[in-house]
Amino acid sequence: MKKIYLLLFSVCFSFSALAQTEGDAFFASPSVHEIRFTFHQQNYWDSLLAGYSGDYYISCDVEVDGQMYLDCGVKLKGNSSYNTSGIKKSFKIDFNEYTNGQNCDGLKKLNLNNSFKDPTFLREKLMLDFLNQIGAYAPRCHYSNLYINNNLWGFYTAIDEIDKTWLNRTFGDDRGNLFKGDPNGDLKWLGGSQASYETKYELKTNESANDWSDLITFINTLNNSNVTTLNQNLDTIFDSENYMKTWASHILFANLDSYIGSGHNYYLYYDSLDTKFRFITWDVNEAFGNFKMGMSISQLEQLPINFAPQPSGNRPLTNKLVQNSIYYTQYKTVLCELLENEFSIWSMEARIDELADLIRPHVYADPNKFYTNQNFETNITNDVVISNVPGGSNIAGLKSFLTDRRQALATQVNSFCTLGLNDSHYELTVFPNPTENEITFTSDNQSIYTLTDASGKVIQSGPIQAGTNTICLNALKEGLYFLQLGKLKAVKLSKL
Repeated sequence: MKKIYLLLFSVCFSFSALAQTEGDAFFASPSVHEIRFTFHQQNYWDSLLAGYSGDYYISCDVEVDGQMYLDCGVKLKGNSSYNTSGIKKSFKIDFNEYTNGQNCDGLKKLNLNNSFKDPTFLREKLMLDFLNQIGAYAPRCHYSNLYINNNLWGFYTAIDEIDKTWLNRTFGDDRGNLFKGDPNGDLKWLGGSQASYETKYELKTNESANDWSDLITFINTLNNSNVTTLNQNLDTIFDSENYMKTWASHILFANLDSYIGSGHNYYLYYDSLDTKFRFITWDVNEAFGNFKMGMSISQLEQLPINFAPQPSGNRPLTNKLVQNSIYYTQYKTVLCELLENEFSIWSMEARIDELADLIRPHVYADPNKFYTNQNFETNITNDVVISNVPGGSNIAGLKSFLTDRRQALATQVNSFCTLGLNDSHYELTVFPNPTENEITFTSDNQSIYTLTDASGKVIQSGPIQAGTNTICLNALKEGLYFLQLGKLKAVKLSKL
């Protein structure tokens, strides 16, 4: 690789070594997917409703972007999303349920969520892309139109399943225990008896062995270690470094239907290779202050960085980490970095605009959506007050919430970090765009560039110099990418 540090700084990266893993093609697609269900049962809807009550799949042929998968399993899913009026329910697909070894782009399962509390259809996608971009553990997200027996059913988010396929792709290990923090995984110490925890968590792997000792050890260490030495004890069994990104993200997005608020919607996986628990985010459809816990939008915009619901000690993974000076310093450092870069107004607004442009025609065409087209347009920027719909009441506008939330956080972190509050920046110009081989751009100073695909996955990042920079894209496949320099507004790239 040749580098000339004069007026021209040329960098040519090879991407051919990047391995294709399960779901890469599906989640990185620049286009909205088309998924078709064909049920051969005469009363298939009654069968779906019965399957929901009994928690079983019914047989269905599934077509994804023209590729047919025969005899899959499909069932209705969700709690609140299921109990909405109308026929636009959420679905889970199991390509492998009735046909052994069948998968779609390596995925055995896929979730289709109905965006029942989000007029913009963007909350889930924005936060999951954000988490994946910063390397926090979370499922991936894309969009799909769903047809049932040739009738357009609606526009959905398509979400990874947290299963052994996902675990092996993410950690290179799927042999450990996977716990889901439902229905109320608050991580409080309830003593050494496994029975005390079985009503609060769900074991998703190794069910036959049914050994919860690793989870009990983790909860015991978290709750009963001396606060000042907690980091020394907990770091031996918990990936705290990655959790700081997760914790900070939920605070940034004021996503309270999560561990930091309602006390659920997460997984804990015991990585048998590193012998540590990994914290995995799940279900973020109420990001941007849409799960209020009795608070107003203004109060949610002002949410403290050390927020935990009362009474004190109700969320030990928050309470204990705040009390430990080493952990709390690490957390605040991560929070400042995210505020300055990935959660900057330009980065987030650019992503909001790009996604809104992508999905607008599909939202408009959805015959069973819960909100109007005008609700979609208004809520991208401003609050909307809506009655007689699942979300109800006052729903925060994405851009207005982003601006006010970031300003409130900047005030809170002012004592330990300084942010560019004016968000001043120059417009980044990239040429040629679209491109076949390489892109060229000019930077005013030394910085860091990040190239992400349409799913938000980081493809490459690295340093750039003041002056003209060139990046070779020969090995990238055709598609849509986003280039960001430091905290500048991201630019959409088209690779031919």
